[in-house]
Amino acid sequence: MVTQTNRFAVGIAAVLFLFLSGCGSLLHPQAGEFLAQAQGAGDQASSGVQTIVNLTTMLDASVQAARSGQNYEAALDRLHDQFHALRKAFCLVTEAQAATTAYAKAVTIRREMRTVFHRLWKFREDSTLREVHLDLFAKRLQELRETVQAIKS
Repeated sequence: MVTQTNRFAVGIAAVLFLFLSGCGSLLHPQAGEFLAQAQGAGDQASSGVQTIVNLTTMLDASVQAARSGQNYEAALDRLHDQFHALRKAFCLVTEAQAATTAYAKAVTIRREMRTVFHRLWKFREDSTLREVHLDLFAKRLQELRETVQAIKS
């Protein structure tokens, strides 16, 4: 027998799951701002693939800023929000683009980047480990950019 309390708990869990996963996230509001910047405005709004390419440029700049000894925390925070914007940008590609093998590879690379980013975040206070993980992240970022460029062609 399902009690009213159990139904309420399941309902709350479902709502949280919908809002905290997938293409919409309430936890990183700046991610939406970065996504909007990467998309462009008005009639010249970018396609989903071009938005991803634009975000890789933004992410690259944040990686370079995080390498500096001064104020690396702000750069890592910006990198964090931009990375969430990247995840949202993957939801903007067309069905035809999403059906390509290049897109499948891009998704795999993005997931690898997520693992590297989590390690980067864990060791952000240690400059040596931060550099190692920034290098890994930058390599995956370059690979992602090249893969996404293949989708455009």
